[in-house]
Amino acid sequence: MKTIYDFIQPTVPYTTQAGYLEFKFEESDAIKSNAYYFNHPEWAKEYLDYCHRDVCFRDRWQQASGTWTDKIVVDIGCGPGNIHATLQGKPEMLIGVDVAPTSLKLAAEQGYIPVLADAHELPFISEFADVVVLNAALHHCENMESVLKEAARLVKPGGVLITDHDPQYSAWNYKGLAKLLWNLRLYIYKWIGHSFHKEQAQQEWALKSEIHHKPGDGVTTNLFFDALHIRGFDVAVFPHNHTEGKSIFNGKMGRASLQYIIGNMLSGRNPLAAESALTLMCVAKKRIRLSPN
Repeated sequence: MKTIYDFIQPTVPYTTQAGYLEFKFEESDAIKSNAYYFNHPEWAKEYLDYCHRDVCFRDRWQQASGTWTDKIVVDIGCGPGNIHATLQGKPEMLIGVDVAPTSLKLAAEQGYIPVLADAHELPFISEFADVVVLNAALHHCENMESVLKEAARLVKPGGVLITDHDPQYSAWNYKGLAKLLWNLRLYIYKWIGHSFHKEQAQQEWALKSEIHHKPGDGVTTNLFFDALHIRGFDVAVFPHNHTEGKSIFNGKMGRASLQYIIGNMLSGRNPLAAESALTLMCVAKKRIRLSPN
């Protein structure tokens, strides 16, 4: 039976820490912010307990990835292990990559083999994983295209790469009054309280870690096609508002919350159009190469 050491590049050095493998990397501002937020024990545990645990998320992901049982799965930006905690199954091997030791230790409790590494330069060999996932991860990374290409490198022919819960560029490209309200959001959150984060410092660090979640930034359909199609993937992109399960694959987007509807209207966009959907889910299947014979 293979172990994780069979999939580590032989020339890449690492150390074994208490509960995870550590690969050295330079800490950018983005990595420092993410490490600080997801290394906070209370915030990481709260993220595990409440984020990406709803029935719509589960149904959407189960339809996209199929069962993880008996498969080799790599979860990049795994955090405390939300995806597997929600989907369950019995993978042959479940590898979680993150930059926060506390989150990795929580992920280990969910069955992950925890790896501390930079998603821009993963320490693994190519084409060994059946399923590679990035959920709510790309927009936390400095170079989204670079991370997407690294993730694609790990997928073996016939395997699948899935991303979700990254902000769609066009939906978050607020203008005019909507952009002013966005810039004032910390003061608004402090005034009305926020539905998830319990304290202002938690809110501030969460926003600081989401470096591509702002007006004029985010993922696009072209990002996925340009990065993946040339690497042998059949790419499908599904816009949605987090409120639909597997029905997104039949063209349903779900309805956004009122504040996002208003934000798109104030920005001159139809809030019911695909470009106003909060998120793009990408499901990319790597083609099996045909033998020349």
